[in-house]
Amino acid sequence: MVATPGPVQRPEGLAEVEEEPPKTPEPKRVYEAGTQVSCKASFDGQNHPAEVVDRRRVGRTDTAGADDGGAYLYYVHYLEYNKRLDEWVEHGRLSPITSPAELKKCDSLRSPSVLSPRHDAGPGQLERKVTRNLKRRYDEIHHTAPAVEDLTPAERTLEKEHEEKTKVKNIQMIELGKYELDTWYYSPFPDEYASAFKLFFCEYCLKYMHSKKTLVKHMHKCQARKPPGREIYASTRPPSVRHKNPVCFHEIDGAKDKRYCQSLCLLSKLFLDHKTCYYDVEHFWFYVLTERDVQGHHIVGYFSKEKNSQEGFNLACILTLPSYQRKGYGKLLIAFSYELSKLEGKVGTPERPLSDLGLVSYRSYWTRVLLGLLRDYKGSLSIKDLSTLTAIRTEDIVQTLQTLNLVKYYKGQHILNVTQRAVEEHLKVHKLSRDVAIDSSRITWKPHAAPNSSSKKK
Repeated sequence: MVATPGPVQRPEGLAEVEEEPPKTPEPKRVYEAGTQVSCKASFDGQNHPAEVVDRRRVGRTDTAGADDGGAYLYYVHYLEYNKRLDEWVEHGRLSPITSPAELKKCDSLRSPSVLSPRHDAGPGQLERKVTRNLKRRYDEIHHTAPAVEDLTPAERTLEKEHEEKTKVKNIQMIELGKYELDTWYYSPFPDEYASAFKLFFCEYCLKYMHSKKTLVKHMHKCQARKPPGREIYASTRPPSVRHKNPVCFHEIDGAKDKRYCQSLCLLSKLFLDHKTCYYDVEHFWFYVLTERDVQGHHIVGYFSKEKNSQEGFNLACILTLPSYQRKGYGKLLIAFSYELSKLEGKVGTPERPLSDLGLVSYRSYWTRVLLGLLRDYKGSLSIKDLSTLTAIRTEDIVQTLQTLNLVKYYKGQHILNVTQRAVEEHLKVHKLSRDVAIDSSRITWKPHAAPNSSSKKK
């Protein structure tokens, strides 16, 4: 007979130990919009001060009904960087900022002070205040957008509405030709596309769609292999030794090819932080730059131009797509706009404000053109002569040469203060030999007659 074991006897004096129930994990902190945090950025893997702009739920509350921060994705703006780097991040990439010094730094980054011209003051000297006129002059020189305090009440209301609507970019990614591009900014696509994570573009007709499958079907049917409109420039060889393919410019009338131009504006708005993007394109010409190969014309960038600019603007909007940036194409677009101005017999200037990248391209272009002319021209030149030869507005010439210390103010006017040695020194820095160039002999374009009615502003 097998004995049945009895209960285990606990040694005398040993107390019974109760097992502790498993601990419920503490819910993760929920970060509200406006919270200052440290965030690990995707662009360099480092932590940077940031601000939570928005959040969206991707999970549920815990079993007790408490709200858990881990159930959200957070849209953050890196305070030290442009909005183009804003992104959605998971909770694990965020950590709170509690140090007073770090919070003070965040506050200074959130509200950058307006640049104030000032005297190098000694004891008793007062800092020179920025008057409204002085601030406006500074904005004009540096092509910056006007500060909020300089706007009218109605403009402030519109600005606030715009900021609220565009603070979170809606489309995160696009596919265009052989490139997949992360977007930079909000763009007002139609409602059925506005919340898509990724859009697929036909690189020839710019039709956009939700899926790769739809794009493939479209490409089998689409007959276009270049932009609509008229080809007004075609190079026979690449624009420089750095490029593989020749380039072309296509002039497109916004009134005749409205759908293409609207799609172009929506596409460009994904990479431009301009105040508005318009479906009303009929009052503009669009000049699309393409690379040409055996497959067709691949869009590189474009600029638009108001058909009847009362202010003398020769360019309204300019974009080089991110996949073609840092290849000299921005300056090529600018150069072409000035070649058209020369054919019109006018001086031109871009519409303000310029984007940050647009401003860099313009300053580089103006510097390159003016230095090259000062180096090669035989004889004396005035600022007016430079304007006539280049079609660059005199104000832009003066501001550019002032940064190079090649102009001085004498008896109420600006005059050139140039030596060949100074020009050569600047040329070494700017490396003219690497720049792309327009062959003006290959432009097949004539100025358009001015429209009878006044054009709408963009």
